[in-house]
Amino acid sequence: MSEHKANIRWAQSGGDYLKGKYSREHTWTFDGGAVVQASSSPAAVPTPYSNPANVDPEEAFVASIASCHMLTFLYVASRKGFEVVSYEDEAAGVLTKNERGIPWVSSVVLRPRIGYRDKTPTREEEDAMHHAAHEQCFIANSVKTDIRVERVG
Repeated sequence: MSEHKANIRWAQSGGDYLKGKYSREHTWTFDGGAVVQASSSPAAVPTPYSNPANVDPEEAFVASIASCHMLTFLYVASRKGFEVVSYEDEAAGVLTKNERGIPWVSSVVLRPRIGYRDKTPTREEEDAMHHAAHEQCFIANSVKTDIRVERVG
């Protein structure tokens, strides 16, 4: 078992907090020292109270799923004897409302483009590696969001 930490920091910087007119900009600091400028999504909270240049939780959620899938896929491919030389994913998540009207990320679509050295897997072999990566990805195993891989190209 391992523990993973993040420090999330926000401080009021003016505006009318009680009327919802305050900045949602904040920082995420990770144990390795990385600092991420974050904000609410402009789709949820309009500017100037959100900052579209910053990462929002919805984007981070999609990125964490895509990153975990990629890292697990790289592991699976290496074990199957396929040398991956590049991997790029145009992942997208869809925010909808559940049966109680509460927003949630109901689906994430991964659209990886993968380059191989020398030996390229068949379509069936690559699909099987994606399936194995999905089954073994601990982030995918931790969420109820529907996650699909779509073939690109």
